[in-house]
Amino acid sequence: MSDRRRLERFLRTKLQEAGEQYEELRGSTDGQLGEAREAYRSARNARGLPTDEQGRAKIVCRRYAERRAALLDEEYRPACYEDGHPDCEGCVEDVRDGRIETWQ
Repeated sequence: MSDRRRLERFLRTKLQEAGEQYEELRGSTDGQLGEAREAYRSARNARGLPTDEQGRAKIVCRRYAERRAALLDEEYRPACYEDGHPDCEGCVEDVRDGRIETWQ
């Protein structure tokens, strides 16, 4: 009888560990899937911007309220982007979310 109890306890412990590992893996993959979806949405929005002959995005600069044709980097930041400036940060968010003001 004690061998049976030890076996039951062993199996219960192993099953509980497997369940915990499954939940951890599931949470990790759900997070990665969400990140991938966000990256895809941002890329789709940035690719949908009107461009000039050189492939530069035609955006309206939030900082200087002027029309600009700017290349976007791999993080969808225009070439005129200044790190930490609130207008520039807002511009990048707008590009990623597909709500940036553009011109033709």
